Amino acid sequence: MSIGIDKINFYVPKYYVDMAKLAEARQVDPNKFLIGIGQTQMAVSPVSQDIVSMGANAAKDIITDDDKKHIGMVIVATESAIDNAKAAAVQIHNLLGIQPFARCFEMKEACYAATPAIQLAKDYIEKRPEEKVLVIASDTARYGIQSGGEPTQGAGAVAMLISHNPSILVLNDDAVAYTEDVYDFWRPTGHQYPLVAGALSKDAYIKSFQESWNEYARREGKSLSDFESLCFHVPFTKMGKKALDSIINDADETTQERLTSSYEDAVYYNRYVGNIYTGSLYLSLISLLENRSLKGGQTIGLFSYGSGSVGEFFSATLVEGYDKQLDIDGHKALLNDRHEVSVEDYESFFKRFDNLEFDHDTEQSNDDTSIYYLERIQDDIRQYHRPE
Repeated sequence: MSIGIDKINFYVPKYYVDMAKLAEARQVDPNKFLIGIGQTQMAVSPVSQDIVSMGANAAKDIITDDDKKHIGMVIVATESAIDNAKAAAVQIHNLLGIQPFARCFEMKEACYAATPAIQLAKDYIEKRPEEKVLVIASDTARYGIQSGGEPTQGAGAVAMLISHNPSILVLNDDAVAYTEDVYDFWRPTGHQYPLVAGALSKDAYIKSFQESWNEYARREGKSLSDFESLCFHVPFTKMGKKALDSIINDADETTQERLTSSYEDAVYYNRYVGNIYTGSLYLSLISLLENRSLKGGQTIGLFSYGSGSVGEFFSATLVEGYDKQLDIDGHKALLNDRHEVSVEDYESFFKRFDNLEFDHDTEQSNDDTSIYYLERIQDDIRQYHRPE
């Protein structure tokens, strides 16, 4: 019996900053952001959207009342934890009204954690055909105003329902992980923002990809021609392209053209959202599924990476009729209906987020009662608005 992704959805806050305008404000050539790193817009998170509310918003539209009765585990993958003890999964479990006899916990390894979460989910339900697992990748990528990493920030969440006989993708039994202790990106306890060794981070990413891909190809006897498309973790859209370019010359011309073309479809959404850490690979997967014509039975390769570092290459097979499970119109509306904020307003949003200074009038939190949002913090307890 096959196991894989039965449903998938994403959520991003309703604000963004234009990258060309951010570049101008930072006295940088706009093409450094638009072309150099390949980003057009960057999602901006208000105080009212944290990893819990974004995760719940990503999940609420794909899980039914029947799903809630069969979800036996909720896993939140994040590197933006809001509590050092209590798991965000417990709060999301409560907000969504999932049946009480479910395991709930968080996983952490930089941007990689959602991948071991779905692999764990796959193993968990292998002998539990009636159960399902909800995996949520939710993060707010923050490097600081006028920092070197500022143009690679973002915010958002991806929710995936893992089950037997999935409707979208079957996860194949072929994952290869590569681990190396590298200080390319890390955030020691007590540090508000991460520490980044920029050049090392890019090199570590590409090395991790090459090592995991080469070992995968050796073990499985596969080549690039076996894949219809490849998806990458994309902290910025040019990062995955650098990794792809590092091996693309090993393929025939037809394969090169196909993988290069499909890569652009796979990063289309990411270009307008920015970095969402644990959810970046899976936002790219949604972008590929919704912006490219694919067929059931085709194989997609996926590369997951988390600084520090762990990389993993694995594959999944498309299910016939997968496109009927997607919400293309809803996702495009979510991105197109966002509000642009000025660089000055973005900086104000950023500082209020750091200081947990609520301003629901400015952020128009009350305008959309159909979503979850953080309403207040009282006695260090977060209280959320539930959709009407």
